[in-house]
Amino acid sequence: MPDYTPTPADKFTFGLWTVGNTGRDPFGEPTRPAMKAPYLVQKLAELGAWGVNLHDNDLVPISASASERDSIVAEFKQALSDHGLVVPMATTNLFNDPAFKDGAFTSADARVRAYALQKTMRSMDLGAELGAATYVFWGGREGTEVDAGGKLLDCLGWFRDSLNFLAEYSESQGYGYRFALEPKPNEPRADIFLPTVGSALGFIATLDKPEQFGVNPEFAHETMAGLNFSHAVAQAIDAGKLFHIDLNDQKMGRFDQDLRFGAENPKGAFFLVQLLESSGYAGPRHFDAHALRTEDEAGVWAFARGCMRTYLIFKEKAQQFAQDSEIQAALAAYRVEDAELAQLTGTFSPQNAEALKARTFDRAALGARGPGLEQLDQLTMELLLGIR
Repeated sequence: MPDYTPTPADKFTFGLWTVGNTGRDPFGEPTRPAMKAPYLVQKLAELGAWGVNLHDNDLVPISASASERDSIVAEFKQALSDHGLVVPMATTNLFNDPAFKDGAFTSADARVRAYALQKTMRSMDLGAELGAATYVFWGGREGTEVDAGGKLLDCLGWFRDSLNFLAEYSESQGYGYRFALEPKPNEPRADIFLPTVGSALGFIATLDKPEQFGVNPEFAHETMAGLNFSHAVAQAIDAGKLFHIDLNDQKMGRFDQDLRFGAENPKGAFFLVQLLESSGYAGPRHFDAHALRTEDEAGVWAFARGCMRTYLIFKEKAQQFAQDSEIQAALAAYRVEDAELAQLTGTFSPQNAEALKARTFDRAALGARGPGLEQLDQLTMELLLGIR
């Protein structure tokens, strides 16, 4: 039996808000007690995780004094040192406090926008102190329920100004952050700005320092909108903008469930792992998910172990896919190459254009060809089901 025990070399990470989730939801109170951050660090290290990520207030309460903040951070840093975990990514909670009920960077109230910048700079200071290299922006309240306020274009401008400001702050402090925008279509707002990976990539191009910004796509968020997550990730990789990734699972069209990775869409999870591993993505494999509300603490650690184990299983399946002779033969038959056409279409020249225009193609034969995708998909399913 293969060993699917994770090690730090796998670069698996969890957020304090994930394994620390108490099971509370909009309709019910917590079902398990809160666990302190140093204890979460200890348990994740025991399971073989590489790192732990955090919002500012996952660690330091929003009302903490400066001395309380320093004491909490010192205890957390000691736990990281004791157990060998790192903090690769940090972010700011700009969605929980009532001050952000109508947005943070996109609030119509200039005082709220300024407070959001202040809170984020302090959170960036904390992340840098803990060694984070990536800083994520999830705009959970950056959206609307009604558009009667007429602020859509203004909001994009305010959002842009805020990100430009924070990029300059990072440079002035020598933090060297890479920033990642995390898209989501809705929840908690009815409509959230920059709802998909494509919209985030388009917005990044309008920033003063677009080279410092990428995306942090999440499986559940694209799936909520009925989109194919692997397609979104491929677009981010192709643009050189996959700075971080959130792994979980989701039923299409539901609320943001944050299910255990691979729990609902195993084929989708497989193709995602295959894409990440074959593309050379070297960043963290971050699980932004949480145990079901039904679970006790033992269920939390079963959930965390399951996320990592499933990823490693699919990583092995991807290797089997690449080595399966029948699957590879089907792939070779699917991809039709032509060296002469590659010369004509690879680089434009007037001569190539004229030669291509003069070329005769057998349109009927092209339309009649069967690419064999049914068989290829069946072979993939058999591999995933363990009979190949």
